[in-house]
Amino acid sequence: MSVLSEDLTPRLVEAVISGELTPGTKLSEPELARRYAVGRGSVREALLRLEGLGLVERLPRQGARVVQLTAEGLTELFAVREALEGMACRLAAVAISREEAESLTRLLDEHQKFVDSQEVYLRQQGEEDFHYLLFKASHNQMLVGLLCDELYQLLRMYRHRLSYRHSDPRLALREHRQILDAVLQGDGELAELLMRRHVARSRNHLLAQFQEEMQ
Repeated sequence: MSVLSEDLTPRLVEAVISGELTPGTKLSEPELARRYAVGRGSVREALLRLEGLGLVERLPRQGARVVQLTAEGLTELFAVREALEGMACRLAAVAISREEAESLTRLLDEHQKFVDSQEVYLRQQGEEDFHYLLFKASHNQMLVGLLCDELYQLLRMYRHRLSYRHSDPRLALREHRQILDAVLQGDGELAELLMRRHVARSRNHLLAQFQEEMQ
């Protein structure tokens, strides 16, 4: 099926995150050009964008390949997330608009319905959606770019690989409500602390799963 060149980047992002292009896969520009019926220039541009998102790496004499997932990479990603997401919450406590506050409140109410009906909260992207909207409420465009573009897709890749098994959706939702309450009360220090704890717990959970899979 042919795709427009501007559509190639999101298509490749989803192919990597879903595992259609598995970690470590060598990426051939001619092969991808044939597969998606686009020019090699479009493939080259898309691969550069994926490299910027941390989904593709280039190795000497090997060319481009899908990034390998490692425990060290996961630990580094979450160390950066913990610092930046905490900062985003502190800023959001000052900058959040009424519309953003209402949207986040409605979102968590919807997530409560998923939890109450025993549907899988995180497979509805509840975790990502809450964080994503909260980042934007910081109104710091450089921070939003780092969290929503440069780190977001790599995080999705790790989560898809691990499927977030054995997670506790009720605990995740409770922590989200506590974070949002602190933001809405204008308590940036508390909001930052709660988010850092939330991200650290998520890191420990995913790292334990990753190490279990590697055994």
